This record gives sequence, C-alpha cells and structure tokens, in this order.
Amino acid sequence: MIYLSLFIEFLKIGTFAFGGAYGAIPLIQESVLSRGWMDINAFADIIAISESTPGPIMVNAATYIGSSQAGFWGAAAATIGVVLPSFILILLITAFLQKKLSYVQPLLKGIKPSLMGIILATGLFMLLKVFVTPDFKIRIDYNDLAICILLGLAILASRLFMKKPVSPILLIILAGLSGILLY
Repeated sequence: MIYLSLFIEFLKIGTFAFGGAYGAIPLIQESVLSRGWMDINAFADIIAISESTPGPIMVNAATYIGSSQAGFWGAAAATIGVVLPSFILILLITAFLQKKLSYVQPLLKGIKPSLMGIILATGLFMLLKVFVTPDFKIRIDYNDLAICILLGLAILASRLFMKKPVSPILLIILAGLSGILLY
C-alpha cells in the first residue's frame, strides 16, 4: 500500500535526518530514486521548489512527493511521517523542561544570544551574497539595493512612528511587490 510506504520512508527520513533539512536531502534522494517515485531531474526540481517555498525543506519535499505519488492522502502520509519524530522529540523535551530543573533556565539564557548571533550572521551572509561576487568583487544591482533600502526604511518608519516592529509578513509582501515592480 503506497500510503504506508510513504509514511514509513518519510518516518525513517525524519528520524535519521541529523543536521537538518540539508542533511536529509541525500536520504530523501536515495529513498525516492530507489523506489522509482521520480527520476533525478524531477527530484532536483522538487528540492529547488522546496527551498523556494515557505516552510521547512523536508516538509515541503515530503508533501510534494507524497502528493505526486498518491494525491492528498499520500501527501498527508509523507508529511506526518517526516514530522512525527521531531514532534515526539519536542514533546519529550517539553516534559523535561517542565520539571524546572535549576540548570535549564541558565542554559536557555545562554542559547538565546547564540541564536540571535546565528540569525544576524545568516542575514549578513545573505546580504553579502547579493552584493559581493564569489571572487570578492563588489557588484551593485541597483534594484536589489533599492529593495534593501525600502525594507530598511519600512522597519525604521514602523519603529519611529508606530512604536512597534513591522510585521515580517508585511516585509515579505513589500519585498515581493518591489521585486515585481523593479524586475
């Protein structure tokens, strides 16, 4: 039965995908190709689509592959399979954290700045990727620069005039509309 096969395969992928979504891509590829669910070209397209759509790559890929093989219920089986291990792990961690152990709060306070640093570093890396070539030459795409300035002004105006942070959803919509207009 295809639904059970999709569920079990993506359950294994969700369980053994250490290193996040990029670590799971070889597992998904091996599973999909060995079962003949799609060829390598279709798989490459799925990864590209999964990266460019909102949500985790593994979930997007599982949903699409399940849908392509068995429709809505195939998508549901594959998606549930890939997220179930993480869901169970989070439940266990939550139960552990509710015991209010003395070292848990300092641990979380130490993790928070590192997460902010990771997010900041990712943002800077993406910004440099837009404006610096692989051979470290500055390239200025004035459309990209205009979008960055527009988003920066929107954030600044929101902080100054509305006294609250601008919604990330609004920024995404503004960036998309800017891209449509400028490109």
